[in-house]
Amino acid sequence: MSKKYNQSTGLALGLAFGVAFGILFDNLGLGIALGLVFGLTLGASQSRKREE
Repeated sequence: MSKKYNQSTGLALGLAFGVAFGILFDNLGLGIALGLVFGLTLGASQSRKREE
């Protein structure tokens, strides 16, 4: 069974960690924004690696 990893997986992981850090540092808006950025970056890099 092959594991499929795409941008939505990276986005979900980034948002989860972003919300956790936002709650931890009492700044949920910043946590969500950073989670989106890191999640999309992670998803894009992983999908690019799969194509090569």
